[in-house]
Amino acid sequence: MKKVLLSALIIAAQAGFAFNIQAADKPDTVNIGFQKANIFALLKYRGTLDEEFRKQGIAVHWIEFPAGPQMLEGLNIGSIDLAATGDAPPTFAQAAQADLVYLAHSPANPKTEAIVVPADSPVKSVADLKGKRVALNKGSDVNYLLVTALEKAGLTYKDITPVYLPPADARAAFQRGAVDAWVIWDPYYAEVETNAHARLISNAEGLVPHYTFYLASRKFAERYPAIASKVVDELGTLSTWANQHQDEAAKIMSASTGLPQPIWQRALARMPFGAERMTPDVFTQQQALADTFTRIGLLPVKVDIRSATWSQDKK
Repeated sequence: MKKVLLSALIIAAQAGFAFNIQAADKPDTVNIGFQKANIFALLKYRGTLDEEFRKQGIAVHWIEFPAGPQMLEGLNIGSIDLAATGDAPPTFAQAAQADLVYLAHSPANPKTEAIVVPADSPVKSVADLKGKRVALNKGSDVNYLLVTALEKAGLTYKDITPVYLPPADARAAFQRGAVDAWVIWDPYYAEVETNAHARLISNAEGLVPHYTFYLASRKFAERYPAIASKVVDELGTLSTWANQHQDEAAKIMSASTGLPQPIWQRALARMPFGAERMTPDVFTQQQALADTFTRIGLLPVKVDIRSATWSQDKK
């Protein structure tokens, strides 16, 4: 009899908790920033988050951005509540005093960014890049890869000539031979491998981890922690589906970006999706990136990555 009563009390408590979550103050709309080539685009096209929030009377508003820095500026000024970017943009946002928090991260995916050269290039190793013109997106995740790879090869950032170009312009420069190498990420990496037969000099394995981070404005995450947690949960569920259905995910991402489905199939084969809560080790790795950027002058100030810890992770 006592066991039955205890079970009834537990069920009642759980029901009460669920009711309190639903009855708690919640936004009418959740504004989510996305890029055509990242996991939030996949979540948007799948529609599962919209459907789940609709049941709670919450609308999801999707706002497209060309790249991570612009997206985090939107997060800083309050035009969006949530975002997903690579490793580098949050450090620049923190340096600019953006009040954001890290909610979660993807698995490390170092195979998805690489230093490539034309197929007939005499460059055979990172050490051969000395004195060469290297295209990259300034302040991006691959900027960290390049610095780390050069230092491991006994070179410094001053030993190469960085040519700062966004991906589309860098692709054109690479094609016409205006640069000797290109440091890039998927799906652009998969595209240049496939269509230009670019040759890999080094990917990020053993050099830098390369994560996607799921971020929120601190104001939003602190006021609506259940909503922020639900988004992370949905990203986790989506990731399981995408990892098990890569052809279908590639089809969706092809529609989102305009890149052919085979390009995305190649990219997704080395791009594990996931949504894992932040750990001290991941914060330490992100701090190493920020300190490197400060050391080479890309970040104007030292950044304390852990100052963007979500309060729920401090408990």
